[in-house]
Amino acid sequence: MLNPDHVKKTVAALKEKFPETVQEVSEFRGETTVNVAKAAIAEVCGFLRDDAALDYNVLTDLAAVDYSPEEPRFGISYILFSMSKMARLRLKVLVPEEDPEVPTVINVYINADWYEREAWDMMGIKFAGHPDLRRLLMPADWEGHPHRKDYPLGYEEVQFSFNWREIDAKKPYAKE
Repeated sequence: MLNPDHVKKTVAALKEKFPETVQEVSEFRGETTVNVAKAAIAEVCGFLRDDAALDYNVLTDLAAVDYSPEEPRFGISYILFSMSKMARLRLKVLVPEEDPEVPTVINVYINADWYEREAWDMMGIKFAGHPDLRRLLMPADWEGHPHRKDYPLGYEEVQFSFNWREIDAKKPYAKE
């Protein structure tokens, strides 16, 4: 069972320690989200991990969202978990399209390495200070970032029994 009282305590501690950084706090379906300034994300994560009373010792997920055409265009969610306190907290950073860069949190949570590489690969969000920011899912020579809303969609007609011959005639089979 998760501990909502610890999350409230955490939000109060964040507001006290980072009054200029905490931009908004929201709750939806029992989950609390704290929007923080992108420049301070690593410092906030370090505080949440290192403060023994809070003890958010696990980064369970990092995910990027494209809000296009809204601005700021991108959002990055960091889901933190305190195993000792049984509490989950989401930190959210909003990133503008003209400067899609956020400080890395790899020095705080080592597993952020792969999450940040995925966000770079799929969304084109750079993580300043990341030691090995390169493609993770797409080939190294791939152009663009496939999870962006403005990425062109590919289309291939699905082959069924009723249209098998039509589709088969269009396929580029190797000539022998």
